[in-house]
Amino acid sequence: MAESVRVLLTEEEVDKRIKELGEAISRDYQGETVHLVCVLKGGVFFMCELAKRITIPVTMDFMSASSYGSSTKSSGVVKIVKDLDEPLKDRHVIVVEDIVDSGRTLSYLLKMLGDRGPASIKLCTLLDKPERRVTDVKVDYTGFEIPDEFVVGYGLDYDQRYRNLPYIGVVEFN
Repeated sequence: MAESVRVLLTEEEVDKRIKELGEAISRDYQGETVHLVCVLKGGVFFMCELAKRITIPVTMDFMSASSYGSSTKSSGVVKIVKDLDEPLKDRHVIVVEDIVDSGRTLSYLLKMLGDRGPASIKLCTLLDKPERRVTDVKVDYTGFEIPDEFVVGYGLDYDQRYRNLPYIGVVEFN
């Protein structure tokens, strides 16, 4: 089955919104250090761009969790592939994700990370699909709410392809 990609959000739109998110986080945490936790692989493009736009001190760590495999639908089973390297105790943690879809993965991760004793924990996502939510998840910083379409680019992939697109596109199956 062949597919094509239609532009949903341009590179300029994404860049402008990430700048606004960085400004909001910098304001909200003025005088503090924020510890960004990137959910790999998709979140890495977004987190790097976001970190560059945060004007307060930033530390970073990475974890990998999966509930997709090579499918376009979440399996509902969350698997931790790589855990954090550093403790979260007493840190102001912002979990950085590429997309919140069903909410299952983020609900699981936020509870697990919250049990590690951070001073605070919030969620920042580039994309949010609230109509797909099956588990309630509070998103503190949202780049864009998008319709229920399968998106790629800016770190998001379809079977490991299209991550390097500088915009957000919709996969259309021909």
